[in-house]
Amino acid sequence: MKRNRTSDFANQLREKQKARRIYGVLEAQFRRYYEQALHQPGVTGQAMLQMLESRLDNVVYRLGFAENRAHARNLVTHGHFNVNGRRTDVPSMILKPGDVVEVRAGSRTRTYFKSLPDVSETRSVVSWLSRDVAGLSGKVLQVPARQEIDAKLNEQLIVEFYSR
Repeated sequence: MKRNRTSDFANQLREKQKARRIYGVLEAQFRRYYEQALHQPGVTGQAMLQMLESRLDNVVYRLGFAENRAHARNLVTHGHFNVNGRRTDVPSMILKPGDVVEVRAGSRTRTYFKSLPDVSETRSVVSWLSRDVAGLSGKVLQVPARQEIDAKLNEQLIVEFYSR
């Protein structure tokens, strides 16, 4: 039976674009994540998804401090968060287990952050993170396992796309 190569390519491209859209990453940056994952031990696609999940903007979203990833990116870019006690405005920063993310003291007086504890209590937090709602902070407990990443992606198609 003859395989349809254009349909394979289209599925691979669609999956890659879906992942880029979910995480809000541009093509060059996404390719860099793939290249880095390629050089890590283990499954390439899984390592790439773990890096994407460990980005600061995604962690802020997962902690329930933002309504969506784009909003989280905006909050991080405007410097509302400290990572391990230092101010940061880099949404693509990859966090490691043990890193602590907190809302900066100066930002806590803003209306959005004053109402945040009430809103974020209603949201559940993923198992690889811990959250202190009252202190407006969170901690990365471990690297997320594949089953803890709820993005409905087939990372194997993305790896196949880049390895052709």
